[in-house]
Amino acid sequence: MLLAIAFLLGIAVIGSVIAVSRLVPSQTQVIRRLDELAPGGVAARDTVRRRRRQDRAARLQEILEQVGSRVEGARRDLPEVRLFLLHAGYSRPSAVPVYLGARLLLALSFAGVLLLLIPLAGARPALAIFGAIWGGLLGWIMPVFVVGRRVKARQLEIVKALPDALDLLVVCVEAGLGLNQALVRVADEIGTVSMVLGDQLTLTNLEIRAGTARDDALRNLAERTGVDDLQSFVGMLIQTDRFGTSIAQALRTHSEVLRTKRRQRAEEAAAKTAIKMLFPLVFFIFPAMFVVILGPAVIQILEALKNVL
Repeated sequence: MLLAIAFLLGIAVIGSVIAVSRLVPSQTQVIRRLDELAPGGVAARDTVRRRRRQDRAARLQEILEQVGSRVEGARRDLPEVRLFLLHAGYSRPSAVPVYLGARLLLALSFAGVLLLLIPLAGARPALAIFGAIWGGLLGWIMPVFVVGRRVKARQLEIVKALPDALDLLVVCVEAGLGLNQALVRVADEIGTVSMVLGDQLTLTNLEIRAGTARDDALRNLAERTGVDDLQSFVGMLIQTDRFGTSIAQALRTHSEVLRTKRRQRAEEAAAKTAIKMLFPLVFFIFPAMFVVILGPAVIQILEALKNVL
C-alpha cells in the first residue's frame, strides 16, 4: 500500500511539473521573443522591409504621377477618366496622373522589350516592329482592363448588399430615427456585409455633417458608385423628401423591387449555365467519352480486318 501511494504521488508530481512547464514560457521562448523585440530582431527586420516596400511604392507612384501630369494636359476626357477611377474606388487627386502615367509607361515598356527581344530570336525587323506595336497597345489597354474589373467587382458588391441595407433603413426609420440618423446607423451595420457600401454611406454622412445638402450628398453617392439600383434609390429618396410622402413605405416598396431584381438576376445566371456548359461538353467531355466507349470497338474492328486481309 505504501509503495502504491508513493508511486501515485510521484506520477502526480511529475504531471504537475510537466503542466507547469507547459503553461510557463520556457527560456528559449523568452529569448526568441526578446530577439524579436530587439532593435535588430525579426520584428525590426520586418518593419524595415515593410518601410522599404512602402518607400519603393511611394517612389514609383511619384514617378507615375510626374509622367501622367505631363500627359494629363493633352487629354480632353479627364472628367470621364476621373469618374471611371472614382467608380473603382480611387478618389485621391493623384489618381488620374498615376493612371495615365501607368498606361504610358506600360505601353513604352512592352513595346521596347518586344522590339529588343524579337530580333534576338532571329525574326525579321518588320516582325519586331509589328510585335512592338502590339506590345504598346497591350500595355496601353491593360490598366483599363484592370480598373474595369475592379469597377465591376465593387458595383456587384454594392448591388448584392443594397436590399439588406434598405431593410435596415426601413427598420431604423420605423423605429423613430430620422433619415440622417438612420443612414449613420445603416453605414455602421452594413459594413460587415459590404465594406464598399458601408464606406460610401459613411462618406455621404460626413458630407451631410460638413454642411452639404442631403439631396446633393445623395446625388454624389450615386455618382461615386455608378450603380443603377443606387441611382434609382437616391431618386426615390429625393422625390419622397420633396413631396412629403411616407419614407418607410417607399423604402419597403423599393426594397421589394430590388429583391425581385436580384432574384431575376440569379434566375438569368442559372438559365445561362446550360449554354456555358455546352462548349466544355462538346470539346472536352464528349471526345473523352467517345474514346472510352468506341475505342475498344475500333481496336477490335481493326484487328478483325487485319485477320481478314
